[in-house]
Amino acid sequence: MSKISKFFKGSSSSSSSPRSKHRSKGGPTAQEAIHKLRETEDMLNKKMDFLEKKIEQELMTAKKHGTKNKRAALQALKRKKRLEQQLAQIDGTLSTIEFQREALENSHSNTEVLKNMGYAAQAMKKVHEKLDVDKIDDLMLDINEQRDMAEEISQAISGGFGETYDEDELMAELEELEQEDLEDSMKSMGGLPSVPNNKLPSAKSGHRSTTKKRAEEEEDMSMLASWAT
Repeated sequence: MSKISKFFKGSSSSSSSPRSKHRSKGGPTAQEAIHKLRETEDMLNKKMDFLEKKIEQELMTAKKHGTKNKRAALQALKRKKRLEQQLAQIDGTLSTIEFQREALENSHSNTEVLKNMGYAAQAMKKVHEKLDVDKIDDLMLDINEQRDMAEEISQAISGGFGETYDEDELMAELEELEQEDLEDSMKSMGGLPSVPNNKLPSAKSGHRSTTKKRAEEEEDMSMLASWAT
């Protein structure tokens, strides 16, 4: 019988104990399985470290003998090859175990999430069971009615002490405000040209100045005529 057969036979015989029978009914939990897989990973990692050291030793042995002791060197290289095969197998096994462990961890997390979501759904259901949609509608109607009544009361109270205003006065005040805004805007744009302070000559003064000028011209003409004679 091979060692592997003996191992599985021993495992089957050990599982027949009362403790294992008790566990087989419910099966291992996700946490227990994850813990076991982590232990297996640690064991295999230690095994890989041991094999890597053995491979290094066999390589050094082969280099040591070289062509001087060809047979010993070749035997060391053969052992190195077998150890490398074992190392590759363990590496593949670790990848499989790591994948299985991550799947279990994700499954456990999803289970916890779904469980908590179920608790929340049950809590919401209990809350909604205590609520009646018709009662909520009636309550909202009462609130709206009370709010309208409060507004009417406030208007009634404020209306008794309200003041009346003359619309003409308000319009005049509004026009003044608009005029002020217009003036301010004109000032910001540079303003209107300033009005000269000097008074313009009136029509009468202009007429007088014209008559006086004509008299002076006639006097000059008469003086020229007298000089010519």
